[in-house]
Amino acid sequence: MRQVIRTACNRDCPDACQVLATVEDGRVTRLQGDPEHPITRGFLCYRTDHYLERQYSEERLTSPLIRRDGALQPAPLDDALDLVASKLREARDRHGAASIFHYQSGGSLGIMKAMNRRFFELLGPVTHKRGDICSGAGDHAQLTDMGFEDAHDLEDLRNSRTVLLWGKNVAETGVHLIPHLVAARKRGAHIVQIDPVHNARTLRHCDRFYQPRPGGDGFLALAMARIMLDEGWTDGDAPSYCDNFEAFSELARRHTAAEWARRADLAPEQARELAEVYSRSKPAALFIGWGLGRRLHGSATVRLLDALCALSGNIGIPGGGVSFYFQRRSGFDLSFTKRPENRGARTLLEPLLGEEILRADPPIRVAVVDNGNPVSQLPDSKTVARALSSVDFLVVIDSFLTDTAELADVVLPTTTMLEEHDAMGAYGHHYVQMARPVVPPPPGVLPDLEIYQRLAERLGFGDAMKGSAESWIDRFLAPMADEGVTREALAAGGRRKPKAPRVLFQDRRFFTPSGRFNLITDFPDAPPAADPDYPLKLHSISTYRIQSSQLPVKEQQTPPEVIVHPSAAPGLREADFGRLVSAVGEVMVRVRFDGKQRPDLVIYHKGRWGKFGGPNSLIRARSTDFGGGAAYYDEGVRLEPPAPE
Repeated sequence: MRQVIRTACNRDCPDACQVLATVEDGRVTRLQGDPEHPITRGFLCYRTDHYLERQYSEERLTSPLIRRDGALQPAPLDDALDLVASKLREARDRHGAASIFHYQSGGSLGIMKAMNRRFFELLGPVTHKRGDICSGAGDHAQLTDMGFEDAHDLEDLRNSRTVLLWGKNVAETGVHLIPHLVAARKRGAHIVQIDPVHNARTLRHCDRFYQPRPGGDGFLALAMARIMLDEGWTDGDAPSYCDNFEAFSELARRHTAAEWARRADLAPEQARELAEVYSRSKPAALFIGWGLGRRLHGSATVRLLDALCALSGNIGIPGGGVSFYFQRRSGFDLSFTKRPENRGARTLLEPLLGEEILRADPPIRVAVVDNGNPVSQLPDSKTVARALSSVDFLVVIDSFLTDTAELADVVLPTTTMLEEHDAMGAYGHHYVQMARPVVPPPPGVLPDLEIYQRLAERLGFGDAMKGSAESWIDRFLAPMADEGVTREALAAGGRRKPKAPRVLFQDRRFFTPSGRFNLITDFPDAPPAADPDYPLKLHSISTYRIQSSQLPVKEQQTPPEVIVHPSAAPGLREADFGRLVSAVGEVMVRVRFDGKQRPDLVIYHKGRWGKFGGPNSLIRARSTDFGGGAAYYDEGVRLEPPAPE
């Protein structure tokens, strides 16, 4: 029997695609993008196109594992749940709820994962993480500048004459923006990319490309601001809706435009071209990639780009705006997932998680990890692994035996996105999608909800977690139900969030204390001095092939490939092995040359696990200036021939 079932992708991607799954004789045989969804438009990214390789991988976990005699061994589900419940109870009762640490990341963006947080809120004021390694710096920037963080509808690009993709590599990390860019370009809009990395697949859709030095974006923004101020290309009304206009102007005039441009390693003429196209070919839409925030001054850099939008008058107009993040969770009722009495609970800073666990006082006794692989994805992966290994009892909920799961005392297998009920917003558009189980999970594999429900029963608060996934989804959707966003409606296709803005701040009123745009007033005068021992900047960026750390083990058995300009690897030839060395580690790599890349850059695509020499084994644990982000892209490295045997 053949069926086609509508569901959705819940993985960490801005697009949250609506998917048509073909099921034949109880097995999924094909995934397609839903042609009726206004964002998905009938196609999927490479990762989801190939998701069935993961769904039916031989590496998938289908049995709980308990560590016995130093090794993880298969065990009955009830035995594993009994053991986890007993350890949670013991830690709470003997050492206090703060001795329990819950780590949850973006392995699934479904709203039902908020029920995991509800479980720990009911258990007590346990320790959680704070900050966000990916978007924290940019989130803080936009909330500081505007008091609110969201974006124009993608359909608003039909009004744009210019689109700036600043550090946003859409061909790798947001392919469903591309049809909107293609349509805008056909209407005559200019598409401009600014990025230290030469992204050939994205540049096919662009008219101009500017390649500042790594970390030079803030200086380029100041060069543009200086030119706009000097030439009178700013919005004449900007002083009326911006706080700190004079102080920002003084910041921009601290150096000439040419001096700022040199700090970005661009010619003054290039800065002028950008300033002119952005401020004079309006409306101009600005899309900011998350990588800009992943630096020591990441929040300040995003604030400077926000400032360009306000200064130029592109804020609050159709076809303009500055987009960093769409409000993924807006519209849902999340009030019941947290308890007010737990507001003072201890938190650990995510980008420094290894150090934070090791110095926690009182110590962490039990840690539970779901929807994440922190040993792979966090900076200084060796310290993260050492910290999690130091915890008395570690529980990991995952579908695969990741390098985090390998450290666990209990591993509980969980469902995939094709086996569970969920609903999800997106951080790349304003639509809500619903996921439905298209096939049952393997015997003994439970969704997160049921895992936590069974633990809650054992711990005495089962009634507070009781209910089907469908009933909880209805509760999450309740605020939007009167306007047609219901589970029944979503079964027929995605629905736009009824209160999502189509154009932000059209009245030029902001959600800051003063109601005005809050311009930044300070930024470093110059980039930090380069360490001559580590002259190259490591960029562990996304690739279209891999979703986060969801890379099969079998593909991690040979040295990883890094991409560099030929001049960055003296003594090495194409396809040679080399040593990639940082202040905290080294990795054996295979070298690939690309003459279009900057000579001060090393590209090492993220996804490889720490134990296989992943990029985070080379990156120090450092936080961004604000927002608790991870300064991934400020790590210096060198590339050299292998040590002689």
